[in-house]
Amino acid sequence: MSTDFWAGYASGAVGIIVGNPLDIVKLRQQTTQHTSKTTITFQSYKSLLAGATAPLFGYGALNAILFVSYNRTEKALNRALGSEQSLAINWVAGAVGGLATWIVSAPTELVKCRAQMVHLVPTSSLSIATDIWRKEGIRGLYFGGLVTALRDSIGYGFYFWSYEFAIRNWTMPDGQKKRPSIKDDAPRVMLCGGLAGIVTWTSVFPLDVIKTRLQTQGPIQRHDMAPQRMQLARKGAQLIARNMFREGGMRPFFRGLTVCSIRAFVVNATQWTVYEGLMYKFGEGRFREGEAAEHA
Repeated sequence: MSTDFWAGYASGAVGIIVGNPLDIVKLRQQTTQHTSKTTITFQSYKSLLAGATAPLFGYGALNAILFVSYNRTEKALNRALGSEQSLAINWVAGAVGGLATWIVSAPTELVKCRAQMVHLVPTSSLSIATDIWRKEGIRGLYFGGLVTALRDSIGYGFYFWSYEFAIRNWTMPDGQKKRPSIKDDAPRVMLCGGLAGIVTWTSVFPLDVIKTRLQTQGPIQRHDMAPQRMQLARKGAQLIARNMFREGGMRPFFRGLTVCSIRAFVVNATQWTVYEGLMYKFGEGRFREGEAAEHA
């Protein structure tokens, strides 16, 4: 497979390990049904990685698909339109890349969210996925998939747009916008990657809250419904959004954004550094050896 596939895979897996504890805090704040402060506790060091198994493999594959789809789409659009370094193309290519990840992100997000909601009795991602498959089949694993696809498409559009905007316009002390080595440029990559993460999550956070509540809701209890059908009868995204607005106006749609922004900065600073570093190591990407020779 291509270098950007494995660089994307590795950076995604590292990002999950770094950001999982804060991701758990974000999810529990998003699913809180009241406006008072919530104390988040972890029972053991293992609980810091609750729900990480599914995304560790799934998000690695997702990130690989994302970067491959983005890079191929960007090149195709540049050739078709005869343009280079267009931020509009970066956004569209990022949106296409985000949409391409849906087949992996939808079930991965579902399993991760439900695993992170288990407070007292830790449950493995595999057992949760198996239980969903047994009760609801493939359709159950893609519950909330439409909201996930919308979130990923819009979010990753802004992800690549903001990263490219920041890294192209970050003027270095010597007056150059690029340095010949990823080692010299690592601080810029980390900062631009972190800022891109914050921009991304801010742009789609209300959708993420709706998705989280959609995927972690319990079965609807109705007297006229057989017990075996309760798991299948859940609120839709629109009803959840309306209930959230009644709950507290716009505040519930942004609950957990502060924690999410901190996590986004740390995770994406790490991911972009790992990705650009691996691409450089194999002589490809923004900081490839050929570029270094030009500046020597």
